[in-house]
Amino acid sequence: MSVDPEPGPDVVVVGGGPVGMLLAGELALHGVRTLVLEQLPTPTGESKAGTLHARTAQVLHRRGLLEAVQPGSVVGRQWRGPVPFHFAGMFELDLSAVVDEGPAIVGSPQAYAEQVFARRAEGYGATIERDSEVVGVEDLGDRVRLTVRNGAGATREVTAGWAVGCDGARSAVRRQRGIRFLGTPAGVAALMGEVRLLDPRSAPAGWQRNERGWTMVWLNPHGQSRISTYDFRAPHPDRSAPVTLAELRTEVERIAGRSVPMDSPRWLTRFSDAALQAEHYRRGRVLLAGDAAHVHFPAGGQGLNLGLQDAVNLGWKLAATVNGWAPEGLLDSYHSERHPVAAEVLFNVRAQVALMNPDPRTDSLRELFAGLMHLPQVNQVLSGMISGTAVCHDVGRPEDPQAGRLAPDLPLKLHNRAVGLAELLHDAKPLLLDLGDRGELRQAARPWQDRVEVLTAVTDEPIGTDALLVRPDGYTAWSAQGRGSDRETLVTALRRWFGEPA
Repeated sequence: MSVDPEPGPDVVVVGGGPVGMLLAGELALHGVRTLVLEQLPTPTGESKAGTLHARTAQVLHRRGLLEAVQPGSVVGRQWRGPVPFHFAGMFELDLSAVVDEGPAIVGSPQAYAEQVFARRAEGYGATIERDSEVVGVEDLGDRVRLTVRNGAGATREVTAGWAVGCDGARSAVRRQRGIRFLGTPAGVAALMGEVRLLDPRSAPAGWQRNERGWTMVWLNPHGQSRISTYDFRAPHPDRSAPVTLAELRTEVERIAGRSVPMDSPRWLTRFSDAALQAEHYRRGRVLLAGDAAHVHFPAGGQGLNLGLQDAVNLGWKLAATVNGWAPEGLLDSYHSERHPVAAEVLFNVRAQVALMNPDPRTDSLRELFAGLMHLPQVNQVLSGMISGTAVCHDVGRPEDPQAGRLAPDLPLKLHNRAVGLAELLHDAKPLLLDLGDRGELRQAARPWQDRVEVLTAVTDEPIGTDALLVRPDGYTAWSAQGRGSDRETLVTALRRWFGEPA
């Protein structure tokens, strides 16, 4: 008696960093059979990034993950007091001015967040396979075939419906699919590492700029200190060349102009200011997210945030495609929404790199710019860029002031229970929230009840509408305008984002 083979994965996520693990959890939450292939046999524990900005914190809050990545995080209310932050190394911004919900910044080392997301993904049924390097990607039209090699050199093939490259700046998935990585080349040679400083008092603590370059020292007198250097003279000729302790020490001492003894490196790496973006985030059945889709100089800690928000935007759209109810164009909206957001980040990072040039001729420009940052309008623009709170997707409703923006975490009374809107999105299900007891809108949404939650609630917080249609990623697809056409425009939005009714 023959036995049918066990079905393969619906989606293979290539790369098990924070972005890949968060995406795997988003897919598995929707019942998608998900396999993560990670090249490394074990996690490194290295955290080159650790700043989560306001919009990322808000998005994670809508999955119940914010407390998990940073225990004690304050959610659901305005963070009290100014939150100073830098632009091009000038700490003149106040991020609190653009944050209406939750913390402006969350400190969460990426290695820790990665573990949180991995446990969640596995808890929902995703499979994580390590020591699995993807060396070949072939789109067969109705499925994707990947060639996978382990550390011993043995290869095997994995077939899935879709593949997503979350495998970093040197993405094998991107290269295999021939997706161009476009932008500006490197002009800065940068080093980073964690070492033990033998004379912490002599180290150039904090952010230091002079005509020779930059040093950044996050000082820990009792353990490992993190050190970065920026050399604006020329990029390193070999981005992949390993960094030695002697190279890092020599560079720190060249810029600082004095001896800075150090030993016991935990990890060392090099990077540059190359600002590159994938021409397409999707080609056929292969998609890209995170650093595989965009890389830039780490000014303002925006890279990890971009990638995590990619994952939440893509997850529900790819799941809807796998599960058979995605309307035409839904999956392509991942590129049309996220590509401009990353392009804006690359733009502001290029500006920061120009302002960070150590040439003394830049000093007056920096002084002028620092003064301008205290103007409320300038602070609003720059802080909105850095924090991500300025993100507004084009959802085809320019007349709707709510559409395309993150739905606020409204305090609601629902069936005599106090609940925030963010909590209602933990299961990543679309939501029609009726705040005005508008039965005609609930009736219009009834044919979509298999995939859209319809709830009636009340709130004491005025937001200029009495009904919201909220996507699984927390962004508003439609809001009522108090017109006779509300029912018709709601049905149009339901069809656009959630397909034809069952």
